[in-house]
This record gives sequence, C-alpha cells and structure tokens, in this order.
Amino acid sequence: MNYSRRRFLRTAGLTTIAGAVAADYAFGSNSIWTLNSKTLKVGLVGCGGRGTAAAMEALNADPNVVLYAMADAFDDQLEQSFTTLKEKFGKKIQVNKRRKLVGLDAYQQLVDLDVDVVLLAAPPAFRADHLEAAVNAGKHVFCEKPFAVDGPGLRRVIESSKQAKAKNLSLVSGFCWRYHLPKRETFSRVLDGQIGRVLTAESSYNTGELWYKERQPGWTDFEYQLRNWLYYNWLSGDHIIEQAIHSLDMMQWALGDKLPVSVTGSGGRQKRVDPKFGNVYDHFAMVYQYDDGTKAYFSCRQQNNTEPAYAVELVGDQGKCIVDCRTGGHDITGRNPWKYDDSTKFTDENAYKESNSRGMYQQEHDELFASIRANKPMNDGDWMVKSNLVALAGRMAGYTGQAVSLEAALASNEVLFPGNVSWDMKYDFPIAIPGENTTI
Repeated sequence: MNYSRRRFLRTAGLTTIAGAVAADYAFGSNSIWTLNSKTLKVGLVGCGGRGTAAAMEALNADPNVVLYAMADAFDDQLEQSFTTLKEKFGKKIQVNKRRKLVGLDAYQQLVDLDVDVVLLAAPPAFRADHLEAAVNAGKHVFCEKPFAVDGPGLRRVIESSKQAKAKNLSLVSGFCWRYHLPKRETFSRVLDGQIGRVLTAESSYNTGELWYKERQPGWTDFEYQLRNWLYYNWLSGDHIIEQAIHSLDMMQWALGDKLPVSVTGSGGRQKRVDPKFGNVYDHFAMVYQYDDGTKAYFSCRQQNNTEPAYAVELVGDQGKCIVDCRTGGHDITGRNPWKYDDSTKFTDENAYKESNSRGMYQQEHDELFASIRANKPMNDGDWMVKSNLVALAGRMAGYTGQAVSLEAALASNEVLFPGNVSWDMKYDFPIAIPGENTTI
C-alpha cells in the first residue's frame, strides 16, 4: 500500500475535520458536560503511563467523549491512573467502582460493557487477545504498538484487522509518526519521486536504558515479570519490536510499505547483562533485502552512555532524504531540494495550521474520533501488521544468526507468549544464542 500524495490529501481532509471540531471546545476539569445520546464512551485497557496518556488524548479529541471503564492487571496502577485523569478531566471521568476492572481477564469484562471505543495499551504480548476481543464485541479501537510478539499472535492480529474492516470499525495504531504532519509531507514527497528511485535506506533507534521496578515482598515470579515486562521477550517482543519498531515503521512507510524479501543480522547482550534485565538483548543490527534490489540497514540499542540516534536516511538516484526525530530535521537534497521549516507550504495548508500545534499523539485520536463521527471508518491494519512483521523477522534473524524470509517469519509457529497465564505460573524463556538457537 503506497502512502501516496493522494492518500495524504484524503487523510489531511480528515485532519481538517478533526481540528475544526476540537478547536471549538475547551477541555478539562472545568468543562461543562452531561451524558447524552451522542456521547462516545471510552474503555481503557492498560493503565500505565502510555495508557493514561492515550486516555487524555481521547478525551481531548472530541467534546462529547467520556472515560467510562478502566481495566488493568494491577489495582494500584489503575487507581493511580484514575486519580490522574479525574484531577484533569473531572466529570468526563465516568468510571464508577463497578467499572474499575482488575485482573488478567479484566479486558474481557471491559469489552463486554456498553463502550464505543477501546484503547489497548497493556503489554504487547496481550495485544492479540485484546484486539480480537474488542473487534468481536464491535468496538472501535486505538491499538498501541506493537501488536504481537510472535508469528501466531501476528496472524491473529491480521485476522482481527480484516474483521474490523468488515464490521466498519475504526482501527488506529499507535505508530504515532504516521500522524506527524511534517513526516507525512516529507515521506509523501519521497513516494512521489522527489529523490528518484530509492537505492538504500538506513534507520536507527539507539538510546539508553529504560525503567526497572525492584521486586516487592509478596510478588510472585509472574507478577515481578509482568511489572517489568520490557525485559522479557515473551511479554515485550524484545526492544526491536517494543521500541525500535518506530524506526522500522518509518522506513517501511518511506519505501511504500512493500515488504522486504529477507533479513540477516545480529544481536546480543553486551552491557545489559544483569539478571534483572530478563532475557532480552541490548542491541540489534539488520540488513533487509527488497525484491527490487533496495537494501535497508537498521540498528538499535539500549545502552547507557552511548551515542544516541533516531533517524531515517534514504538515498535515491536523484537525491537524499534525512528525517531526524531527535533534531526535528526533515530535509531533501539533490536535484529537487526541499526543507521543512515553519514557513513550509504543505499539501493541505489548512490542515497543517489547524492541527500541527496539537502534536502527533493527539492527532491519532483526533482522526480516530473524527472518523467515528463522520461514519467513515479508518483502518491502519495493512501497514501496521507489515511493520510488526518486519520487526519480528529482524528479531528472529538476530536471535538465530540465520537469514530469515518474511514469508517464513509470518508462517512461524514459534510461540513466545503462552496465552493462558496465571499469577502462580513459572515461565522461563532462555536467552537466545545465535548459531545454537535456530528455530523461527
């Protein structure tokens, strides 16, 4: 699916609607609001930091939206999120005690309620189950990335995406850069041939270490791992899928969302070797091969005190494009130079003016709720699962040291996430050793 200028214009039109609706209202605890027949009820699944932020963005996206139910594995996390949201949004938080749902099956209880939109922000391993349940229940969905940690899970996500489209349900992904207007304009120019045929691509996500929660008395092994889900590949997919997938998604976008044929690469644990970091790697490096001869080079790491990088660079036969997420640069050089700045003339200037100040995270929800109001469902399913597959194949190549075809990665029956989890379960997935672990 090419993200062409035509698609940009269609999306920009929805952007204009969303911006116009949102601009007419003020939000917050002092807003005047009463429940009515046109109110959209939102359910939040996963009440951590990203989930809480997603709820804020949903409430800011439309004047007649309330948070109606919340679900999380942990009561303390749910209550902290509830308090934060209640302080900010007041009466728009309509979550009573009966709709504060706690436990590993809380998501199912939530989708069974009379909610219109479900925000999925629990750890990635649960996403396939949660998305399937939400679509089966006929809910519109905002689905945080990534969407699956293994092949069987991703195949279920693909099916849920198809079902959402068949049911005329909106499905918006958490690939926030796709909703960043400068990147929309930049990559639409690349796809329209402004740098000619792309010969090579390079993307990176090199950063430091993330948070860690010390084990507390009374926590079972499973609770400890779930509260530190980043460091267990069966819960997170490893950081190439959980975090660095953003860079892979931008690269895929710039290449027209065509899938590579195969990937080779490496990865390992060099610095982050303490047992508290579970079984994930701290670095990966990949080479993706496309059927037209294009090669794409990718690297990511999570190591403190190392040089950061978060960018996509494309070399074409008529120029070069660099998008740098750290500096904010969006530049095209060569035969048809172009540079994004505050005076840039965009394909749809009104859309840019009305919504650029709201930010990409807000833009996701503005467009989601505008699509629901307009009865014009949007579905990110095609490209969101492709980017997840590219990341999944990369992890497999890093873990095994083998060349991995994208076809084989999607067909893989290797299961990382066991599915039927319980608080007293003990589940250890060994650290992958390239050359010894060859299963994909």
